[in-house]
Amino acid sequence: MWLSARHWRRQTVFFGGGLAVGSAAVVLAKGGDAAQWALERILSWWPTAPLVMTPLGYALAAYVTMRWFNGAQGSGIPQIIAANELPSTSKTRSDMVSMKVAIGKAFLLIFLLVCGASIGREGPSVQIGAALMLVAGRLGGIRREGALLLAGGAAGVAGAFNTPLAGVIFAIEELGRRYEQRTNGTVILAVMLAGVASVILAGNYTYFGRSAANLSGWPDVLAVLVCGVAGGALGGLFSQLLVWGIVNFPRRWGGWTYRRMAFFAGACGLVVGIIGLATNGATFGTGYAQAKDIIQVTSNLPWYFGPLKLIVTLLSSMCGIPGGLFAPSLSAGAGFGHALEPFLPMVPPATVALLGVVGYFSGVVQSPLTAFVIVMEMTGDHNMMLPLMATSLLGYAVSRMVCKYPIYHAIAHSMIWNATRNEGLTIQHRGSAGEASEEM
Repeated sequence: MWLSARHWRRQTVFFGGGLAVGSAAVVLAKGGDAAQWALERILSWWPTAPLVMTPLGYALAAYVTMRWFNGAQGSGIPQIIAANELPSTSKTRSDMVSMKVAIGKAFLLIFLLVCGASIGREGPSVQIGAALMLVAGRLGGIRREGALLLAGGAAGVAGAFNTPLAGVIFAIEELGRRYEQRTNGTVILAVMLAGVASVILAGNYTYFGRSAANLSGWPDVLAVLVCGVAGGALGGLFSQLLVWGIVNFPRRWGGWTYRRMAFFAGACGLVVGIIGLATNGATFGTGYAQAKDIIQVTSNLPWYFGPLKLIVTLLSSMCGIPGGLFAPSLSAGAGFGHALEPFLPMVPPATVALLGVVGYFSGVVQSPLTAFVIVMEMTGDHNMMLPLMATSLLGYAVSRMVCKYPIYHAIAHSMIWNATRNEGLTIQHRGSAGEASEEM
């Protein structure tokens, strides 16, 4: 095997795929930062621009996505989950993991951030990473497409956040509920290579900087309970509303046409623009800067920042435009933690904010290990390991009482249901979340 030219060609192509995914995640991050800088300049020249620019941008992006890049809608994580269950002959599956859709998603994401959309780039990095890894695997003659999709998606998370451990946990817990032991090496190697590319291009940084959070005694355990219960309930409410908006609302409205989708997206964009103006632009974009300021205790945002960020993220996610949930959810969670600080005066503000982040984020994605590891790696704060884990697990448990099915899997199985209906496919495996699209 070690003397086989075919073996080394496959390994070389695969290594290149891992490095390409990490590089793409960094390029997308830089593009997102440039887009938010451009939005700030536009607002300084024309303060009321979002009343025109945001609804028109939403409408145009929704139309272009549905017309030419169908499969690029939303986060990108449900697409990879669905692609793992759909047969390789499915046109829907091919669209979801095609390079055409991946490239279109990247450009539309940056365009929407300039328009003020409350979306993140981490979910799209998963879909783009999976598409890149699939291309690399095909060039190298690797036929295990399921493992390639998992590896590419995990590498996308690792490259986007510079959190390699979170990438592995994410692949196991979120993307691969039917995870096979033989994919371990594929995923870990891809994540490692993506992490190397991220460090080379962007440096070894922590996403939110270093946190001053700490728990000093038994009274502070109250903060874990409050943030876990409140964050989980709010995260579950967000997920339930979003699943209803994506799965049920189009059916009750008679399905989407290009015109209806553009009109609905424009209406959502108008509300997002009005809320953004009312908060002096705080709710626009990923929310990365606002979350970092709250965690670093340098923010003067009002208590209602978290609820408003939830609303604009909900509207942005259900109107058919490309964009992820990770960063906006982390920002909203920080906002909710910030709002809880007056009720926990004996607990350091940074601690409440960080617990609010993990409680709400775990409630939204219902992947407690991924949520805990991502937040821990983003802050580099290992002293908060046990409180973060406890809050994440509590948030997950409370969220499941509000929203029965994990959000990404419920949306993914709605996609599978639509594909089987439109293409006449038969799917052998339907997980417990598979019935979500029929019940909701």
